[in-house]
Amino acid sequence: MSSDFKPQLSPLPWPEVFVYWVLSLGSHLYSFYQLHKFSKEHEAGLQREFQLENGILKGFKRDPSDFEWSFWTEWAKKSLLCTLVGHGILSRLTTFFYPKLKVLALTVYDFLAASSVLGFKGVSVLLLHVSVAFSVAQLRKPSLAWVTNLLLLSTIYIQPLQKIQRGWYSTEEEYYLLLFSVAVCGLRFISFSLEHCWSPLDRSRVVQLFWLFSYTFYHPFFYNGPIITFKAYTEQMRRSAEGNNREESVLSYALARSGRVLLWWCLAEYMIHVMYMHSIQSNETYMEILPPWALGGLALALVQFFYVKYLVLFGFPSMLATLDGLVPPKLPRCVSILYSFTGMW
Repeated sequence: MSSDFKPQLSPLPWPEVFVYWVLSLGSHLYSFYQLHKFSKEHEAGLQREFQLENGILKGFKRDPSDFEWSFWTEWAKKSLLCTLVGHGILSRLTTFFYPKLKVLALTVYDFLAASSVLGFKGVSVLLLHVSVAFSVAQLRKPSLAWVTNLLLLSTIYIQPLQKIQRGWYSTEEEYYLLLFSVAVCGLRFISFSLEHCWSPLDRSRVVQLFWLFSYTFYHPFFYNGPIITFKAYTEQMRRSAEGNNREESVLSYALARSGRVLLWWCLAEYMIHVMYMHSIQSNETYMEILPPWALGGLALALVQFFYVKYLVLFGFPSMLATLDGLVPPKLPRCVSILYSFTGMW
């Protein structure tokens, strides 16, 4: 005899929840304090080995050992933040005055923004990949599309090609930016190819190529993601181009989200000023002499920094995408309140 009985979950009494919160926060803060104490005690040794930078906060050094954070914050200061803001301003102007030209205007701006950073040769590599991926997709064979796009991605590992591309730039950071762009754009080519193979687009090839071009060079997601599918991008951008995205709360939303991203950035910078966790984890000797509480603080700090880092790296681009009428993937969730790390994304 089947039964439709479903057990009901009862909330914990608030005194018990309060005790859990106190214990959790207390253990976090105490372990972070122990890690901070260890960092200050061994600051001189870490300075000699890892060359800690002069910090923004007086009396503190800054740990630059997390490559991803240092790389993207430096590029944000150089150019990316300005070009992203320019994308947002152009998006709002076209939304209010010329909504039907919004996609075209953003596509031209985004391509010029990419060209200004990657240079003519770097953009030519991406244009070559676009043409190959588009041509193969017309055959509508998923297996061939997969092989072709994976081969395009594998070109970043060809050493003779790496040497040539490095010669185009004066710094390694510029070359790395090209590699990241090729890798992330490769995921977009896969999405377009599979969408076209499974459900052929009922538009002319010129229109298809335009949408692939727009999708590839969409500036907020161009260098580092997050990734949305080609189908979602085209459908949502078409709806936003109809001129229905004129909410009066846009300014308040943008200010609130920008404020949150700024707070997350401040928190991430504060963490690498008071806890040199990335440098410590890179040295086996320090790992062996870490006190138990400091070792726990190291693990917690690394996980929390990873979480906060992606709130910043994905937070601002996702805000711009939302203003454009897109629905970006959700930002990561704090791992300290999850029972499974997979629930972070």
